[in-house]
Amino acid sequence: MRGKAIKIGLTTVVLGVAFGALLWTTMADGAAYYLHVDEVMAEPEPLYGKRLQVHGFAHDIKVRPKSMEYRFDIRNNGYSVRAEYTGIVPDTFQNDSEVVVTGRLDGDTFHVEPDGIMAKCPSKYEAKPTVGGAPADLASGVN
Repeated sequence: MRGKAIKIGLTTVVLGVAFGALLWTTMADGAAYYLHVDEVMAEPEPLYGKRLQVHGFAHDIKVRPKSMEYRFDIRNNGYSVRAEYTGIVPDTFQNDSEVVVTGRLDGDTFHVEPDGIMAKCPSKYEAKPTVGGAPADLASGVN
């Protein structure tokens, strides 16, 4: 009976260590800091080379002719970082659009990963117009 308990305990420990190691290695590759531009640029040195998701607003978008090479600024709260990206951008990616980009900061340039641009659509989140305190579609009797 005692030998059976030792085997069960040892098996539980081995499986726990294996599961923990698998979880650690999986999370280490996909993990990224999520920060706003002003948080990154206030003290950028500790973030150099680390995988980041940076939130801000796209400005001064430039595309190299006959290529998919983009250069743009990401701004927020008076701070700005220059970003470089090669690839296809979302349809909603334009000047003043809210973006979250994934990549690495190298000096004063943020290098965006392939498929690393997510542009938010502000119209999707705007409140519906109201008529007399009720949403317009309910006030007119249309559902």
